[in-house]
Amino acid sequence: MKRTEREIQTVRKMIGIYCRGHHGGGKSLCEECRALSVYAEQRAEKCPFGDEKPACSQCPIHCYKPQMKEKIGRVMRFSGPRMIYRHPILALRHLINKHTIPTTPPAVK
Repeated sequence: MKRTEREIQTVRKMIGIYCRGHHGGGKSLCEECRALSVYAEQRAEKCPFGDEKPACSQCPIHCYKPQMKEKIGRVMRFSGPRMIYRHPILALRHLINKHTIPTTPPAVK
């Protein structure tokens, strides 16, 4: 699985955890969380670094609109600690990728 695909999968899981915890959603996301998921997926797919992208928190390019950046930050703060129990492999891969990025970002394609 490519890094971008794995990142999209991880964000989807995190948004799902957040939605169930805050909006009482069942298996499907509420409209607000669904919109955030689509937005995050679009941003990841359009990343100019491609599969060599650094973790978003350490990226020199901030492609999220301020309002969406705030929303995804809330999701990650809530879901991050819960990911280790619900999706341990994804959580560990995310942490490894976050801490093994190059000191200088790759050239934009």
